Amino acid sequence: MRDRTGILLILAGALLIFWNLCCPFGGTAAEGQEVCTGGIASMKPSGCLQLTGSSSMEKYAGALAESFMEMYPDTAVTLQFTGSSAGIAAVTGGSADIGLSSRYLKEEEKAAGAVENIVGYDGIAICANPANGISGLTGEQLSQLYTGKIRNWSELGGSDLPVVLIGREAGSGTRNAFEEWLGLTDRCTYAGELDSTGAVMARIAVTPGAVGYASLEAADRMGSRAKAESAGAYGMAESRAETDLVILSLDGAEPSMANIRNGSYPLYRPFIMVTGGEAEKENELVRVWLAYVGSEEGIRIAESMKIVVNHSRAR
Repeated sequence: MRDRTGILLILAGALLIFWNLCCPFGGTAAEGQEVCTGGIASMKPSGCLQLTGSSSMEKYAGALAESFMEMYPDTAVTLQFTGSSAGIAAVTGGSADIGLSSRYLKEEEKAAGAVENIVGYDGIAICANPANGISGLTGEQLSQLYTGKIRNWSELGGSDLPVVLIGREAGSGTRNAFEEWLGLTDRCTYAGELDSTGAVMARIAVTPGAVGYASLEAADRMGSRAKAESAGAYGMAESRAETDLVILSLDGAEPSMANIRNGSYPLYRPFIMVTGGEAEKENELVRVWLAYVGSEEGIRIAESMKIVVNHSRAR
């Protein structure tokens, strides 16, 4: 899957050229096919679809795109990962069909015509360097860390190490959701603001005292579960560092799909497919795509990446 997704992303530039030469914006789909009726397997859409936005949704969107194009060989899906805010702006500005956002839309974005289509919920895991000597935090302790009130891990019963706060760059959906949950939007202090999940994980792994946040799937894949009993190796563009990470419990609950569903793990954010209007009024290729995302296969892909669908605890 990784190799095929890599090929998909490498072809994105060529597909953009194909888009401009051959496909009008928005693509087309077979006439008379309604997403709300019949099985999507019987549909035969064609055309080009451009998605852009959250880097946190890269693996998920890439897997969906690959599977979608296998089912519908007359379609081409191009992907760009420029951050949630940029993805939303691309849709309202008319340069993309669908924006990928890992945060809720702002009122001004809705006023510009952006529409939320929530496809699932992604847990945000708190990750730490194992040298810190901490296995869990409360929400209050996390807030005190990110406002600088707690500056050494020994204040929490951990090692005598200064706290090193790692986070995502401004405009990141992950950062927005994290700060919003803490009630600290634009008020957190960071020692490092990095532009990808991989960069955050790599920095934490090689920095004693470091703590940060990442999507549950990425944290689960790259790190160890809460006791630092094992370490894995993960190749990243930013670094080839050995990852040795602790995934912390929060308010006594481990980050997991089950705990997000039952409400015991409180820190998560939405995964949203943003459209430039109500989904049922979009062009047919967009509607077929959204139907595929919500299909049995789309849900299987989501859950394989620890994305919670049909989450009853939406805001």
